[in-house]
Amino acid sequence: MIEKLIIPRDYCPTLDIRETEVAIKKLKDFFERNLSEKLNLTRVSAPLFVKSDTGLNDNLNGVEKPIGFQIKNDNYSRAEIVHSLAKWKRMGLYRYGFKSNEGLYTDMNAIRTEEEFDNLHSIYVDQWDWEKVIKKEERTESKLKDIVQDIYSVFKETEDYISKIYPQFTKILPEDIYFITTQELEDKYPKLSPKEREHAIAREKKAVFIMKIGDTLKSGIKHDGRSPDYDDWKLNGDIIFYYPVLDMAFELSSMGIRVDAEALKKQLEKSHCENRLKFDFHQMVIDEKLPFTVGGGIGQSRICMFFLRKAHIGEVQSSIWPNEMIEKCAEHKIALL
Repeated sequence: MIEKLIIPRDYCPTLDIRETEVAIKKLKDFFERNLSEKLNLTRVSAPLFVKSDTGLNDNLNGVEKPIGFQIKNDNYSRAEIVHSLAKWKRMGLYRYGFKSNEGLYTDMNAIRTEEEFDNLHSIYVDQWDWEKVIKKEERTESKLKDIVQDIYSVFKETEDYISKIYPQFTKILPEDIYFITTQELEDKYPKLSPKEREHAIAREKKAVFIMKIGDTLKSGIKHDGRSPDYDDWKLNGDIIFYYPVLDMAFELSSMGIRVDAEALKKQLEKSHCENRLKFDFHQMVIDEKLPFTVGGGIGQSRICMFFLRKAHIGEVQSSIWPNEMIEKCAEHKIALL
């Protein structure tokens, strides 16, 4: 684990722990308010866990195991802590009666026990999960790009806000975000691994939306894994910035237009997960009872780390770290909360 830790040369945080906590609150409040206004989102309450037999949990790459437990007062039915709320949100829009161009967002807290510790990854995940109703005819790449640009404008406004309060954090985001598909990225950098491609394009463009994640590329490999039953792999992507503190690509958001019946069937077949069709959620997608939606997650600790120029995500969130990582960070002025 410790070998994956990056120690920036001559790192010296501008804000101490207490100042950082104050800045985190200001930053989160500003970003959340502007995101909800830009996308017309209403804040709702969200579950920390869901029943295992509902099929509502996010399966991530399909191999990560959620933390589960039995509920004594419900005939010992089994529940599991969420990995994210990707499918729950779409069901929520249906249950709460949201209409086209209306959406919801929530504070999502998750535990992913199989994450490998490094500067960006923790077993504790905190993000704004959001979801918005769209029309069937809006399930297009053009609509996806429009929403990405709206979200990017919130990032830009947040950068302006933080730089005014803390002038030491100079602005680094470009005027516009760059769009590229995973296949175009592979064609551009055929000798690089997917992560190396992300790093290369991020360094070049500074802010990029990498589209069409989940399906197999011409090389026979996937750029990255995606669960087959929420994003449409042809209409999704990640928002990635270049982060000079660590000299690396820095993912801040994953999002996409959600599957319709056709995409769901194809992607479940490709993933050998047809057994999921037994769940109510999946049947409601097949029967077109659920609204057509677009949604995603935006990492709360990630944006705080980015805008406050921190070297480790543990500087902006309280979690559990290996003792050797804590000691190594302390040696280099990286104060983990």
